[in-house]
Amino acid sequence: MTSEITLFVNPTAGRGRGARAARPAASALRDAGFSVRTVLGDDPRDALARARAAVEEGTGALIAVGGDGMANLALQAVVGTGTPFGLVAAGTGNDFARALGMPLREPAAAGRMIADALRCGRVRDIDLGRVGDRWFGAVLASGFDSRVNDRGNRMRLPLGRLKYDVAMVAELAAFRPLPYRIALDGGEVREVEATLVAVGNGPSYGGGMRICPGADLTDGLFDITVVGECSRATLLRVFPRVYRGTHVDHPAITVLRAASVELVAEEVTGYADGEPVGPLPLTARCVPGALRVVGP
Repeated sequence: MTSEITLFVNPTAGRGRGARAARPAASALRDAGFSVRTVLGDDPRDALARARAAVEEGTGALIAVGGDGMANLALQAVVGTGTPFGLVAAGTGNDFARALGMPLREPAAAGRMIADALRCGRVRDIDLGRVGDRWFGAVLASGFDSRVNDRGNRMRLPLGRLKYDVAMVAELAAFRPLPYRIALDGGEVREVEATLVAVGNGPSYGGGMRICPGADLTDGLFDITVVGECSRATLLRVFPRVYRGTHVDHPAITVLRAASVELVAEEVTGYADGEPVGPLPLTARCVPGALRVVGP
């Protein structure tokens, strides 16, 4: 493995934490004997082109510095190449970092962990989800949660995560369950009234909400959490349990497992790792061993 590795940095992640996190992460890697280059980019398209160029030139690893959005962008550059992927979590949600067992908002510790893994050859292959030509590491969300994202993305104020809390309250007041058609592995079809459907390669989204608590990055299957028709009062009672993952015990919630799932519903956008991937219908496929990662 070449000693030159690439930091793929989102300087605006976490309201500037990405830029600040890059420095201690890079120092930890250099202290371990690695040569470090940094890739930024003028916008997501330019950044992705630069990351892909670094991979094609043979970088020893591509290390994303930022949140789930930056991690997701980095996946598009490294998937299927065999180039190791690392993650220095410096965003707001950091759910993919949680799934990988990486330190959260501790860039020096993350840099040391990645350096040690690279020196020791401690790499592992994990599954990724794929929707069309887009890859995701954690969760594909649709329904109530994606409409909260839609509303939050339209809001200019307040800033940060509070914006999505305000969007959730506003969306809750107007939301009604949606008719879904869910097809599993090209066979079994379920038609349900659902509040949301979340397709989990990893267990959490939204900054630690364990919507698919049993999801495993190495089993070749998605965990699909279907929150059925329920009242606003029930949703408010059950919602706090999502941080512990105990919401799946509620009778309104069903967990399915499949290697592929087609979701059909009207006027619903799918969000993968917090990034919009397009309106339903969408088909997600779990691709075993698609990504080589360094870390714990």
